[in-house]
Amino acid sequence: MANFNIVPIFAAPFAAVAIDEATQLNPALESLFMSRATDAYRDPAIRPDSLCFRSHEDVFEWQDEAVAQLRQRMLAGICQVVMAANSYSEAEMHELGLQARARFTIVRPDGCIPAATAPMASWFALYCVTAPATAPSQTNSGMLRLFALRHAQMFIDAANYRLRAPFDTSHQVWHPVPGHMAVFPATLLHEVVLNRTDANLVLVGARVRFARHDEVGREAPRW
Repeated sequence: MANFNIVPIFAAPFAAVAIDEATQLNPALESLFMSRATDAYRDPAIRPDSLCFRSHEDVFEWQDEAVAQLRQRMLAGICQVVMAANSYSEAEMHELGLQARARFTIVRPDGCIPAATAPMASWFALYCVTAPATAPSQTNSGMLRLFALRHAQMFIDAANYRLRAPFDTSHQVWHPVPGHMAVFPATLLHEVVLNRTDANLVLVGARVRFARHDEVGREAPRW
């Protein structure tokens, strides 16, 4: 028998992060976002959708206390994930420059967020402010789906149809939970599938990029 060792390659990091004090923070965020789901705050670059409101990508620039707390907690969580996925020491991580753009999204009943990547960023985070309960028959309602595309050109036959994890070709999913945040590389194609409940799903998405200490201060490409 041949001597060999199978190892996973081309792995993509993914983390689910619990945000501290979210129980107290989320009601204030929900109230604020619902009050600002108006044309004045709608991103004009995105085609209007009555079932899915998406704001300007400037939420982290707001002066509201609840948003300031959310920004601090989200960025801290993202930095922890990035440090864990890289070989930076804590001191080196503190020297990195960071830029972030965030928007709030209200996925109404029968709404969804179409599949996309997060351009001009290295990481993307999706925080759940509020999520409706789902029926047992609709467990995929409003979930985040991350598409596995590296096998898109693969010839499928009996020898690779039932690959075991982590080599399988299936897409990955994450169910939004209030107070929790998904963090993953910005290049991953992702979507929030149809909200099949009668209540709103409220999310905050942030795309983030970093610079090494010797690059801080250089002009970054336009978002």
